[in-house]
Amino acid sequence: MQQHFSLADCDVMGFDLDHTLCRYHLPQSARLIYDSFAQYLVTEKGYDKDLLTLAPDSLDFCCKGLVLDIEEGDFLKLAEDGTVLRASHGTKSMTSEEILETYGRREWKHFNTVSGMVSRSAKYYLYDNYFDLPGALLCARVVDSLDQHDGQKKYDFWKDMVAAIQHNYKISAFKEDCGTYFPEVKNHPDKYLQTCPESVKKWLKQLKSAGKILLLITSSHSDYCRLLCEHILGNDFEEYFDIVITNALKPGFFSHTPNQRPFRTLENDEEQEALLSLDKPGWYSQGNAIQLYELLKKMTGKLDPKVVYFGDSMHSDIFPARHYSNWETVFILEELLGDKVTLPAETESEPLEKKGKYEGDQLKAPYFVSKQWGSFFVDRLPGLENAEETLVRTWSCKCISTYSTIAIPSLEAIADLPLDYRFTRFSSNSSATAGYYPSPPRALLPNGYFKDGLAAIETWRSDATMRTHTRGAPSVFFIHAVCFAFACGAREDPDTMVPFVNANYDSYPMLYFSKGDVEVLRLQATSTHQHIAARLIEAVQTMLSNPLEYLPPWDPKEFSARWNEIYGNNLGALAMFCVLYPENIEAINMAKDYMERMAAQPSWLVKDAPWDEVPLAHSLVGFATAYDFLYSYLSKTQQERFLEVIANASGYMYETSYRRGWGFQYLHNHQPTNCVALLAGSLVLMNQGYLQEAYLWTKQVLAIMEKSVVLLQEVTDGSLYEGVAYGSYTTRSLFQYMFLVQRHFDINHFSHPWLKQHFAFMYRTVLPGFQRTVAIADSNYNWFYGPESQLVFLDKFVMRNGSGNWLAEQIRRNRVVEGPGTPSKGQRWCTLHTEFLWYDASLRSVPPPDYGVPKLHYFEDWGVVTYGSALPAEINRPFLSFKSGKLGGRAIYDIVHKNKYKEWIKGWRNFNAGHEHPDQNSFTFAPNGVPFITEALYGPKYTFFNNVLMFSPAVSKSCFSPWEGQITEDCSSKWLKYKHDLAGDCQGRVVAAMERSGVVFIRGEGVGAYNPKLKLRKLQRNLILLHPQLLLLVDQIHLEDDSPLEAATSFFHNVDVPFEETVVDDVHGAFIRHRDGIYKMYWMDDTGHSEKATIASRMYPRGYPYNGTNYVNVTTLLRHPVTRAIYLFIGPSVDVQSFTVRGDSPQLDVFVTTSEHAYAVYLWLVEDGSRSAFAQVIADRQKIVFDRASAIRSSAVPEVKDYVGIVERNLQHFKPVFQQLEKQILSRVRNTASFRKTAERLLRFSDKRQTEEAIDRIFAISQRQQQQQHGRAKKNRKVAKGYKFVDAVPDIFAQIEVNERKVRQKAQTQAQKELPVDEDEEMKDLLDFADITYVKHKTGVSIKGRSGLAQMVTTARSSAPSISASYTRLFLILNIAIFFVMLAMQLTYFQKAKRLHGQRCLYAILLVDSCILLWLYSSCSQSQC
Repeated sequence: MQQHFSLADCDVMGFDLDHTLCRYHLPQSARLIYDSFAQYLVTEKGYDKDLLTLAPDSLDFCCKGLVLDIEEGDFLKLAEDGTVLRASHGTKSMTSEEILETYGRREWKHFNTVSGMVSRSAKYYLYDNYFDLPGALLCARVVDSLDQHDGQKKYDFWKDMVAAIQHNYKISAFKEDCGTYFPEVKNHPDKYLQTCPESVKKWLKQLKSAGKILLLITSSHSDYCRLLCEHILGNDFEEYFDIVITNALKPGFFSHTPNQRPFRTLENDEEQEALLSLDKPGWYSQGNAIQLYELLKKMTGKLDPKVVYFGDSMHSDIFPARHYSNWETVFILEELLGDKVTLPAETESEPLEKKGKYEGDQLKAPYFVSKQWGSFFVDRLPGLENAEETLVRTWSCKCISTYSTIAIPSLEAIADLPLDYRFTRFSSNSSATAGYYPSPPRALLPNGYFKDGLAAIETWRSDATMRTHTRGAPSVFFIHAVCFAFACGAREDPDTMVPFVNANYDSYPMLYFSKGDVEVLRLQATSTHQHIAARLIEAVQTMLSNPLEYLPPWDPKEFSARWNEIYGNNLGALAMFCVLYPENIEAINMAKDYMERMAAQPSWLVKDAPWDEVPLAHSLVGFATAYDFLYSYLSKTQQERFLEVIANASGYMYETSYRRGWGFQYLHNHQPTNCVALLAGSLVLMNQGYLQEAYLWTKQVLAIMEKSVVLLQEVTDGSLYEGVAYGSYTTRSLFQYMFLVQRHFDINHFSHPWLKQHFAFMYRTVLPGFQRTVAIADSNYNWFYGPESQLVFLDKFVMRNGSGNWLAEQIRRNRVVEGPGTPSKGQRWCTLHTEFLWYDASLRSVPPPDYGVPKLHYFEDWGVVTYGSALPAEINRPFLSFKSGKLGGRAIYDIVHKNKYKEWIKGWRNFNAGHEHPDQNSFTFAPNGVPFITEALYGPKYTFFNNVLMFSPAVSKSCFSPWEGQITEDCSSKWLKYKHDLAGDCQGRVVAAMERSGVVFIRGEGVGAYNPKLKLRKLQRNLILLHPQLLLLVDQIHLEDDSPLEAATSFFHNVDVPFEETVVDDVHGAFIRHRDGIYKMYWMDDTGHSEKATIASRMYPRGYPYNGTNYVNVTTLLRHPVTRAIYLFIGPSVDVQSFTVRGDSPQLDVFVTTSEHAYAVYLWLVEDGSRSAFAQVIADRQKIVFDRASAIRSSAVPEVKDYVGIVERNLQHFKPVFQQLEKQILSRVRNTASFRKTAERLLRFSDKRQTEEAIDRIFAISQRQQQQQHGRAKKNRKVAKGYKFVDAVPDIFAQIEVNERKVRQKAQTQAQKELPVDEDEEMKDLLDFADITYVKHKTGVSIKGRSGLAQMVTTARSSAPSISASYTRLFLILNIAIFFVMLAMQLTYFQKAKRLHGQRCLYAILLVDSCILLWLYSSCSQSQC
């Protein structure tokens, strides 16, 4: 960024009106504002009449930058780091001791929301300008009054304040003389408004003469704006400006899109219809910065005109103009005047209407520096007022340098400067005073100017007075407050964000958006969605730079030789780019070439996994999406050929849905992946009028997915049992499904309870630094797909609080560029198009309220505890996780074991836990955000690849005899064993998870994950995080009296860095080297003995995505009945000086001393009720108790009531859409030559008689209507009048459903007979877990090759026999009968005939009939008649 800023470099000058161009007499306007609110509260709401009186110095309470905690009644002054500098309860200042007791020296709970410029919330209100401040004083006095009379602890007065604002300052108040404020200003403008200085008027004219475009953008309504401008500038004020925009509703003017906030014209100050675009200068209302900027491009003739905007409100003017529009900003900061010892001349004014008991006294003007609140710019930390080094900047001061280009006290201060004067910018150097003109505030000057920094404040306070002009306008505050009231009282309905299309399609695109939305999308790409568009551009530029690397191969063998999801995944991003940038012909040509290559493939399946439709699903959803997006760019031939490809692929998916696991294994990632692909193909076919096929396929998708959505209600914590990585795989498609069924069938799932909790599944599992996640179950380092797309989806349709956008932004910023954790080539761009479509720019990025503070979170369904997620990667920012839960998660486990949902579920057959690991009682630890103890990622399902225990000797067949692991370990499969033998009953349990005074305690019980024959009574693991870099782990192994076990062995992994061995004072240990230091671990048993460990690395077999893992293996000899093993994990900043253990049967004592702290840990490991606590920690004489009363108590989740009915009701939504579309199609072609052909295709599933009658009736009515239009058949009018055109159509869908049931039965029967080809044991997927016995078959599948859409889908022919098939069958039977009759005649009668000619004729007839029979048999065979 350049160091200096000059107005001469700007093409456009924009001005706010109130407090910027228009100056107020502040004492008078402040009292008027206060009175208007107070009078309403007293007369209408019954508040104390004392509110109507004001002491002369009362307005000293007013200070910009205060935050009102609405529920607590506290006013706060915040430091730049969010700590509380000063506070008052009501008007009463809180002492330093009270502030420290209430708020401490930590970040205020709502600071992250405030710092994200969300100035209005149900919890707080930010006083941003001087017009707000009288309301602050009134609120403070209301709190005082309520305390005096009611003694309230929580306050509910804010709704009444909002009502007072609405009464006085609604938009129509000026015109209707409603309320107190507007009538008074209209009658006495001179009393409240100052005239504009001549120097400023002259300066505005100079700007116009220099060729600058001048804008006036105000949130005031047009009638009030006209009053102000005529008073300050004169009746010719419009000549100063090229464009005037009133009722701009800032900050929404900058943050909203054209479809959210269009421009409107005005007639007699009344708003007219919305404008589609802004074509010329003039006076407008509402609007948005995006369309305004397009007009400025035309007016200046520049592609990127430079705009500077002058305003006084950080929230409404400066921040949004900089953040959303990237304009230069000049902050009008009257506090800069407080540095000058100047007293304005007293102005004569009329007596105030209400003087109360202080009648005759003149109120003192509010000071720029309030005596009660101190400097606007700096202050001291509470409790340290006498310590010079504690002088800190306020949050308001920080915002100035963050979002402003420069700050000035008024326009008058720069009006006499040359236009090319070079101002010093903020942030151009390290100085805190850069950017202030004409001089910085004294409080920010180095202490060398004042012997004490505080003296600067006190000097400023003593000699500063307030000029007689105000900083706010009623309409601005009114807009803010009303918007706040609506935000508190109403939540935007997700249905309105995804409008139900109801079959009103206008060709393509139609899947995610319509043709009319394209222009808005293109505007977003250059403005609010620029950051996502930039990633789309980067993706497509990468493809274009090396097309052969990304284009699918022409050769089918090469295409199917490997897992090929990359081709479908990348196509969606390429197609979205073409929609946004249609001028890029190279990209469009590449997209068409891409589709041609995919269409040329005989199959999208993978050669080595022909039973797995997932690769086909990726190709199909990408191809169908691209077809929808790029339809207008395709030739007619391509449109037809590509549609045939979609139809064939969809038909194949439909057939296999009856017999593959993804059709009945719920909540597994394959199910939504394949179902969304089939749904996308169905919708594309539906839009082309192929309603029979689309109807069948859509119903099948809904029948499967709606059951999954119901079952998700059992998952109360928002988790997915397959882990975060595969969870992102699931939600990538699940969220697309939810969006599509809402858009096309009006099935709304956005209020689903699981959705409301799902944000925590992503937020609470991110390691510090936002680059990795807890890698429980099969996983990569973070996410397979997204998760930015899923996060913006949750924010837009579910949460509406900005936290999803914020987390997506953090992940995007911190993405790993090289090395482990980088997104894979086939997945990195897959969700860009949905992220672009779902991103809501009106939701500002706001972190969750507890961001920045380590939090403990328990996923009760998943059985996982996390601590310290989503923090910056800094020293002493730890992450800890622990896993001990039920196989498949609590929901699935209980559904199977409690026989819930009997209509749908038949045990483990309907679920697939294959991606889980044998990991009950496993943990990970990342001190300072550095992965020290990690999961082993996507590898074989062996127990020793997890941070858990194995035992010896084995009591059953074991993979690694003599050691035996958990019962879900499978020696011969890539997948976890979960259905056979004891595996289905595997479970662990989190006993306790709590945090006290920064110390974390977690206990888990894992005995249920091991073979009962091992005779384990208890297998308890305790984790105690004593310090952010010091973790204590204690394993207790309690044996039955007759247990055969002799030894236990523990494993600790790091997938990135190998361990090295160490030993200190006979205590063995291991460590890893990291760039910021050494991370160490030591161990011993409860006798003090420390056994040397095995330190090794293990490579994974071929076929896994990761190479392997490094581990420490510690073996402990077991003693009867109880053995304990103790481990200490240490970060580089902790110097452990002693580590000792003392234990007896009921208790274990561990003592750890570091160079700075001493810890004594007392663990009570016997759960017999004799102790009221799990553990006690004494940290530097502070006693911390973890009591049993806080233990985790599980509760059963009831079965969803009427679960079958819920699905059936949702299935009723889609049929009316098809019926509506059927009528529309016939209506469009009723008077064309293609009518009969179209009708036959639509009605071919009905019986012959009904179909023919329907077609004839429709065709006759169509002809009559045509004749009526030309006036040629008047007598037929009465006949036609009794019919509606569309009513002549029979209910073809009822017949389709009958046929669908037959197809389902046939497919299920076929599934019992069909067998997969030979499978590589390391590669087989879902069918490995099917309950069906399979034998080998050689049936090949081809989904390409037929020509003509009339014969496009084998599914359609097999699922619903056509009428022609019935005729063929009838003729075949008749011809067989005729053949045998004639043959009998030949053998009996004609054989005796004397004439040879007669015999030859009969033979000829028999020969012809034989040919006919062969032809009929062939036809019947093909049509399956």
